Amino acid sequence: MTTPPNSPATQDRWSPRLWGTLLVLCAAMFLDALDVSMVGVALPSIATDLGLSTATLQWIVSGYILGYGGLLLLGGRAADLLGRRRVFLIALGVFALASLLGGLVDSGPLLIASRFIKGLSAAFTAPAGLSIITTTFKEGPQRNRALSIYTTCAATGFSMGLVLSGLLTELSWRWTMLLPAPIALIALAFALKLIPHSAREEGRGGYDLPGAVTGTAAMLLLVFTVVQAPEAGWGSARTLLSFLATAALLAAFVTIERRSASPLVRLGVLRSGSQVRAQLGAAAFFGSYVAFQFIVTQYMQSLLGWSALQTALAFLPAGLLVALSSTKIGGIVDRFGTPRVIAVGFTLLVVGYALFLRVSLTPQYAAVILPSMLLLGAACALVFPSLNIQATNGVADEEQGMVSGLLNTSVQVGGALFLAVVTAVITADGAGGGSPQAVLDSYRPGLAVVTVIALAGLLITLPGLRTRQRQESLVVAKSAEAPAAAETPVSAEEPVGARD
Repeated sequence: MTTPPNSPATQDRWSPRLWGTLLVLCAAMFLDALDVSMVGVALPSIATDLGLSTATLQWIVSGYILGYGGLLLLGGRAADLLGRRRVFLIALGVFALASLLGGLVDSGPLLIASRFIKGLSAAFTAPAGLSIITTTFKEGPQRNRALSIYTTCAATGFSMGLVLSGLLTELSWRWTMLLPAPIALIALAFALKLIPHSAREEGRGGYDLPGAVTGTAAMLLLVFTVVQAPEAGWGSARTLLSFLATAALLAAFVTIERRSASPLVRLGVLRSGSQVRAQLGAAAFFGSYVAFQFIVTQYMQSLLGWSALQTALAFLPAGLLVALSSTKIGGIVDRFGTPRVIAVGFTLLVVGYALFLRVSLTPQYAAVILPSMLLLGAACALVFPSLNIQATNGVADEEQGMVSGLLNTSVQVGGALFLAVVTAVITADGAGGGSPQAVLDSYRPGLAVVTVIALAGLLITLPGLRTRQRQESLVVAKSAEAPAAAETPVSAEEPVGARD
């Protein structure tokens, strides 16, 4: 769907309907992110109430990741082919029903099944919602502003999930499962009125079923393998064979996509350096943060003896900083471009993680924990919206769902992969059953790995700074020959070759 020149999205002032559309999409993304983080604090209560073992308990988290990370590519392409509005509405309704089911069941397997269904529905709402924004708001300052608000809601949802979980778990873990249901139903009611219709892509060569099967199977197996690797052993035959099978499926997927008349993922998109940097940066950003949150939650509750609510409140400054900056990031990106904003954000991320290495068995909230949380909040506010803007700029409307699916896949697979790696690092020497100091010492290598992951994200971003400088030089040179050329703003790195 191409945005008409005189549509509200091209004007400086947004109509109430346009604001309503954006807020509905933000609510869905907020719920997706909320559900990722909110279950963590409730796990001990769930285990006690349902009598679940540790091995079974992990699947309450892993089931959601499997559904979400494994089906995002299919979800993104389905939004392009079947209609973004239709896919979004159906998936949001399924999300609400699965939330209701999760809060009412009395069986571990049924709870895991409900989590998988929620992850599956999120795999369709996330790329559909993002592509609705990128096809409704014109590329440039208007879209940047919309994306900054949208992605900030996601980051806020992830941060606030811990706080809400701490509060609700005091009543019952079931409330952490039930809370998203009424919110999703309210969002669905407004979405029926506000979400614009989008045309289906009829006659574009079919649905690429072989690509959908191999791509989805590859993502599901990859996520399953990295989730299970710490338990099975990274060097075990089971893990190695799973990785080999994943590689074979990915090779088959690439071959199919190259030959397909209507590919699930058009590989030419990845010829763009800015697109590749956005995808890898998203994996490093979310992977490092998820692993950091996992370690810090264990540190605060197991070593410092803090309650679930105290732990949640410790993360609150980061969430508040992200929420308060939601309307400002678009203007910052317009002025400085995505590469510079992402680079600054990753720098803050590295410093925040490195600072946390100074923690001890004595709480140091004002000196260590609070500064780290503020740095991480600022980093999240800068990096996450900018990555979304960079990934979707310069992409045709009919491929926005596909690119959105790619980006969300990078986020989820990065989260699963790096969390599994960091978990393996902190449990490698078996220090978990030792003294408190031994446990803390086992956390430090994990924090160091988290810092290195964030540093890798920064290094991935740096080549984009040189690209932007060359583009600015071209604009300046052209403006000397033709003053009108200077009127074209350089608000973000142009993904050269994105349409090849």
